[in-house]
Amino acid sequence: MYAKNKFFLKLLLICTFCCWANYSFAQPILQPWGNIAGIRIDGQLMKIESNLMVVKKDATIRATGKERQRPHFMREGNQQIVTTNIDSLYFKETVEAVGKSSAKVKIKVTSKANEALHGIYFSFLLDEKDYPNGSAKIDNSKAIKLSGNPLMPYFEKRAKTVDFISQKQQVRITFSEPVTVIIKDYKNKDSKGLQVFIPIETGDMKTGDSVEKSFTINVSGTINKSPVHLTLNTAKTGRAFIGFGGNFRLQNLKTDPQVIDYCLKNLDVRFSRVEMPWQLWQPDLNEDPVAAADAGKLNPHVQKSMEMAQRLYKMGIPVILSAWTAPAWAVVGTPKYGPDSNGVWGNPLDSTKATEIYKSIADYIEFLKEKYGVEIALFSFNESDLGINVRQTGEQHDQLIKGLGAYFVSRGLKTKMLLGDNSDATTFDFIKPALNDRAALPFIGAISFHSWRGWDKETLQKWADAATELKRPLIIAEGSIDAQAWGYPAIFQEPEYALNEINLYTRLLSICQPEAILQWQLTADYSPLAGGGIFGDTSKLHPTQRFWNLKQFASTPKGLNAMELDGNDADISAAALGDKEKNIYAIHLVNNGASRKVILTGLPAAVKSFKVFITDKNESMKEKHSIPVSHGKAEFNLQETSFTSLFTD
Repeated sequence: MYAKNKFFLKLLLICTFCCWANYSFAQPILQPWGNIAGIRIDGQLMKIESNLMVVKKDATIRATGKERQRPHFMREGNQQIVTTNIDSLYFKETVEAVGKSSAKVKIKVTSKANEALHGIYFSFLLDEKDYPNGSAKIDNSKAIKLSGNPLMPYFEKRAKTVDFISQKQQVRITFSEPVTVIIKDYKNKDSKGLQVFIPIETGDMKTGDSVEKSFTINVSGTINKSPVHLTLNTAKTGRAFIGFGGNFRLQNLKTDPQVIDYCLKNLDVRFSRVEMPWQLWQPDLNEDPVAAADAGKLNPHVQKSMEMAQRLYKMGIPVILSAWTAPAWAVVGTPKYGPDSNGVWGNPLDSTKATEIYKSIADYIEFLKEKYGVEIALFSFNESDLGINVRQTGEQHDQLIKGLGAYFVSRGLKTKMLLGDNSDATTFDFIKPALNDRAALPFIGAISFHSWRGWDKETLQKWADAATELKRPLIIAEGSIDAQAWGYPAIFQEPEYALNEINLYTRLLSICQPEAILQWQLTADYSPLAGGGIFGDTSKLHPTQRFWNLKQFASTPKGLNAMELDGNDADISAAALGDKEKNIYAIHLVNNGASRKVILTGLPAAVKSFKVFITDKNESMKEKHSIPVSHGKAEFNLQETSFTSLFTD
């Protein structure tokens, strides 16, 4: 056993533990991929940050994490259940809320093949920031300090209970039967602290073998109730915010129409994005798609996509046209709709057919204009940095902007090119060639990325700076937080998902100053509604907490520009917009913690009161009593884990 643990330690020390997520949700917080983020008490998050880890004898270490497996998530009353697998090891993890501050965890592992293992572990991190000068206590033994003593960097001992204690936060793990707990220190670029390993199995598993472990996690700690001080700076205004928008890529013939109708009737949608089904518009290079359409041979999906664009445009909503796929004749190689054996997505455009490609796309846009009365504002290939499903390098993207952009001008089209439309914020380098090419600027109408990844301020600021440099608007063309959520759609109805999504939008509004944030999607795919047969839910169609968050966000008054809202609180995300001449202001606040008092200063003398709207797991954009403003100052309370919007009265 000792030799095995020495080898295990060696593996851990050379392995980068990189799959921890830090999200703020309801209690207990089980991520749909199987990681526990912590437990909330009165809204305050007591962090744990767990995963499920497999250590193999061939030195392979794999763990659960976002976008690493294909898990399933469901809720049954107070229980959240995740099923997933790592290779042939199949996990069922059940996390049940027990009282105000505890969670009962049960993990069952079944092997569907012979596996040579050092062990399977429930592992979690305890950040040093949450455990300053902390100590550990095994059963009834004397507490041991967690720093400055021989306990670190490695310790193991058999235990029935283990406590981690600091002035700020306390965690107790109680096992159904004694286990050998392993504790070591960790350090990565973002944090350092303790890493704890609870063994589920320590040895080989054969086909059909099954093992189960259960334990209880109890947390306690300081509830931050201190007042939040925010100051509005009206001296300097940023970019204009047109407002909330949506994606309307049609994918579900039966369930899409009801969601689209409901959203367009009940949400103030001010920007939109639709699909160009290019592969269906001109599947044959030698065929004239316009002549075919005029002859009544327009593909039904193309027709519905054009009608969708027409409906939006007639409502006065600007339309972005994006192509996900390309005809076989327009790309190099056989079209791919997923990663190949090397993990490479998509196909590059065939540069020898540039003229034909430009003409085909322009024909589509011109047909939309002449037959449907739609003037397309912007064109892009969806996520071409990644290859969904057209793949480009940054240099190829730059050439496309100049080549296709100039061709649009030659055809008399007003359509501009969308710079980027990246799969997420982290692939910023993709836009650099065009960003630094002055010849591309006349054809760029806006800059865009999708918000699936890259939420740190430093990364987001790059996009804001690029928009400032080019003097072009920034558009979040796909907004949401989990690109795999379609695989576990029950997560859409969890309060924690709704809170995290609107928290990101508020941060994007503050840091990036976008022209618009477009929800992915306002259709049945990622629907903000439930019921109506969506994802098998046959109840009556109805709005979810996510819908009310979006409606409240979309109610931001028109014609406002970004403004600075100074204040530094880790649990509060805040964004402000205003018009000094009209004395119209909007402030969005997301409270990721316990209820707090807010003291807001810097308000203009002309502002006398604010209307207040709140959405959380219990209230749906409920209008509260107006907040009075006196001498440029307003005081009010934020409910725990809530989204609050203030609009000048």
